Amino acid sequence: MTPSPKRQARDSRSARPVRSRPGPRTLPDLDRLIHERMRLAIVSALAASESLTFLELRKLLDASDGNLSVHARRLEEAGYVACTKAFEGRVPKTVYRLTAEGRRAFERYLGHLEAVIEHARRK
Repeated sequence: MTPSPKRQARDSRSARPVRSRPGPRTLPDLDRLIHERMRLAIVSALAASESLTFLELRKLLDASDGNLSVHARRLEEAGYVACTKAFEGRVPKTVYRLTAEGRRAFERYLGHLEAVIEHARRK
C-alpha cells in the first residue's frame, strides 16, 4: 500500500536535515537522551541530591510508576544513573544516584544550553 501524497509530503519534510543559520559559530547539539522532559527532570533532581528513592522521585516529579521507571531505565542503560535495589524489612527500596558519567553529561548539556542562550541574546 502506497502512502497518500499528503503523507509522502509530510514524511519528506521530516526527513530533511534541519539547517541552522550561518554564523560565526555553530551551536552544539543537545544530548537527546537528557533533553526529553522527564529524563531532564530526573537528572536535574539527582544532580541536586546525593541520591533519591523511587518514591521520592515519583512524588517530586509527579510521575506515574510506569513513566518514571521507563525513563530511569533509559538513563541507567546509558550509564547516566545508577540504581540500587534493596529491602527495608519486607518492603522493596529502589535508590537512584547520578553517576560520574551522568554528571559530566548533565554539565555538558547545561553548557550547550548556555551557548544557545548566549547565541540568542546576541541576535
